[in-house]
Amino acid sequence: QVQLVESGGGLMQPGGSLRLSCAASRITFSIYTVGWYRQAPGKQRELVATITRGGSPNYADRVKGRFTISRDDAANTVYLQMNSLKPEDTAVYYCNVRRPGTSLKYWGQGTQVTVSS
Repeated sequence: QVQLVESGGGLMQPGGSLRLSCAASRITFSIYTVGWYRQAPGKQRELVATITRGGSPNYADRVKGRFTISRDDAANTVYLQMNSLKPEDTAVYYCNVRRPGTSLKYWGQGTQVTVSS
């Protein structure tokens, strides 16, 4: 069974930084598009960023210029560096892995990010 485990969340003041990690297992990680989504209380899950197997990133407008997604295929891990955090970034952040050209898609259980003064 595919497993995705997020880590790195926590409490941070506005303007601070956090780095999230998502470690994948039991998949050929390098052939998947990976990304981060988030869900705030009472809201739908939304795209944060994705990165293709070729390393091309894509960001939601709300995080562009502040967040950076990267991947380490040797470590089966995707990262989300979050800088200049805002209270509106508060959410549970979920790792997502999908295989292009197929319906295969997997989710982690999420890590809480809270931005508060």
